[in-house]
Amino acid sequence: MTLAPPLQLNVGDDDRIEASPFGAHALSWRCQGRERLYLSPRASFGEGKAIRGGVPVVFPQFGERGGGPRHGFARISAWEPLDGLGSSAPRLAFRLRDNEHTRLHWPHRFEAELALEPSDNRLRIALTVRNLDDAAFEFTAALHTYLRVADIAGTLVHGLEDRPYFDSARDGKHVEATDAPVRFEGEVDRIYPGTRRVLRVTDGEQMLRVESEGFADTVVWNPGAELAAGLADLGPGEHRHFVCVEAARILEPVRLEPGTGWTGAQHLIVGETLR
Repeated sequence: MTLAPPLQLNVGDDDRIEASPFGAHALSWRCQGRERLYLSPRASFGEGKAIRGGVPVVFPQFGERGGGPRHGFARISAWEPLDGLGSSAPRLAFRLRDNEHTRLHWPHRFEAELALEPSDNRLRIALTVRNLDDAAFEFTAALHTYLRVADIAGTLVHGLEDRPYFDSARDGKHVEATDAPVRFEGEVDRIYPGTRRVLRVTDGEQMLRVESEGFADTVVWNPGAELAAGLADLGPGEHRHFVCVEAARILEPVRLEPGTGWTGAQHLIVGETLR
């Protein structure tokens, strides 16, 4: 399979988004003259390999919660570009329909659409799934968003202080609320169920607000130095420059009846400079 070249949409003098039809994968979002997403300099763009960084689309399964490839097949599939069709606002959009490859892993007829909709100081990333089958099906999903930060050592995620979580770095252990923002002192891999508050990511220089719709859970992830050292598509010390804050539906799958659809979205909103 020959990978289609990335598409780019300019939304200002130095503001733009860039996305690959492979995986409907957002690669870059420049807002107010600054890159807001992290893309590994060693990211692979080969067939069958997920791209490290940007916004991988996790569907129809999160992690190993299903019989298909880890985190599903959407992020390693070729999507059809739909940019500019049926929308009056600037956007890039892509569509994936079931095919011979997807049905090997998930035997359902479906249509998925991923839309990237930038505006003055924000980016809306929306995933829509429609059931084209004759029977109901269930799926889990996430937007595995890599946010660029100055240094993970000074990065905090606010808004989850009152929420318990499942610690995937410790075999899914249930942990009670800590009453403190999330800090990154080694591997962090957490699933926060039932999150409703606006999240704020601060890195000592900038603040980014993260909001979601349709997604009930939040995943916060950074591999830490030890795990990162074993990732071939992540260079030395590169784990210090990103944190993943993911809008997700994991613990309670989405159930769609025939002919119905579901949309989940994540909003990234640039806030004030902190110094």
